[in-house]
Amino acid sequence: MLTREENELLCRVEGDAPMGQMMRRYWLPACLAEEIAAPDCDPVRVRLLGENLVAFRDSEGRAGLMAEQCPHRKASLFYGRNEEGGLRCLYHGWKFAVDGQCVDMSSEPPESGLCAKVKHKAYPTREAGGVVWAYMGPAAETPEFERPIFAPSENTRVAIFKIVSQCNWAQGLEGGIDSAHSSSLHSTDMPAARVPGSTATGTAWARPTTDKSPRLEAEETNYGFRYAAIRRPIQNSATHDYLRVTTFVAPFHIMIPPNNVYNVYQMSVPIDDDANVIYLCAWSDTTAGVDVEAWRKFTGTQFGVDLDKTYRKLNNRENDFGQDRKAMRLGDFTGIRGFPNQDIAMQESMGAVADRTSERLGASDLAIVQFRRTMLQAVRDFQAGKKPPGVGIRAADYKSYGSWERVVPKSTDWRAFKP
Repeated sequence: MLTREENELLCRVEGDAPMGQMMRRYWLPACLAEEIAAPDCDPVRVRLLGENLVAFRDSEGRAGLMAEQCPHRKASLFYGRNEEGGLRCLYHGWKFAVDGQCVDMSSEPPESGLCAKVKHKAYPTREAGGVVWAYMGPAAETPEFERPIFAPSENTRVAIFKIVSQCNWAQGLEGGIDSAHSSSLHSTDMPAARVPGSTATGTAWARPTTDKSPRLEAEETNYGFRYAAIRRPIQNSATHDYLRVTTFVAPFHIMIPPNNVYNVYQMSVPIDDDANVIYLCAWSDTTAGVDVEAWRKFTGTQFGVDLDKTYRKLNNRENDFGQDRKAMRLGDFTGIRGFPNQDIAMQESMGAVADRTSERLGASDLAIVQFRRTMLQAVRDFQAGKKPPGVGIRAADYKSYGSWERVVPKSTDWRAFKP
């Protein structure tokens, strides 16, 4: 469990909150590229670390991210005209380029010179892996942008979705690194089977184990930590273990053990103190990957079926996440469609910010404890003037460790093993 003060330090990200200020030293996902797919497209609202922003793509295809309220009289730029190289406020016609510079001011005489003097708050952006990334920290500390691990090249096929969750970012992330819960909560979508490893179909991820109480071991790193969930396999359990190794990269990246078709990657990005956006992607270095629509169907994140146009759940707390009790009686463990929605139902049921002062943790919660310890130490070090973990470390330095799952001899040292 955590103290109230520790829980606040871990969870709060708005304003001057230390965790939010530390997160601003990383490149952060702002939105999906598909949300601003074409030049001069409709702008979209973005809320990140408690800031209300608007994203758009200008006439040359460059992505922009700026404060939603116009600096003139604070009208929302979301309603603006995206045209001819900039976003124009409807109220008085002030127009801004992607870097925030005012480029036209139709309500002011040209000789005033005011236009050249006005620069709106805007953040630098980059694009990779179907995501628009933004840097929101001090310009002097801007780290070099690196392509994410799930998109090592422009040709990598990535199937990605996002889903808005009405709870704190740490709850979303803890769901992603909690290997033990998958054997219960996701048991319908991830059933036990006599297979050589984790095997994916269009409807399930079969696993070679019936063991629901894994033994966990963790290893700290200079970018976060890694841990192994060790289970008894269905076959050869006397001589072998079934290992699933997960990697956490600060501040909110999770390399989830893959299956036989694709790798899996999750990010839990803070909207504000009380909500987060979960990005989940499937990708492969060596194959064509997975079809985007097939991925969204399997995960229960299809537009019009599961999500509205703003990536919010149609099945939510108001309708009990669409839980089907009849399906449960017929064998479905949760009655909730899609494993991300199963996670979110549990996470949101804890409240917007879970009370971690009264938890009763067990041995299977080792990764949760390690995450909290890692991030609390990181933010305290940041307050003391140290660089946040992972900043300045090349992705290649930890990609080789990655995440993996395998049935291996019991003598295998997972820390040194590279499949």
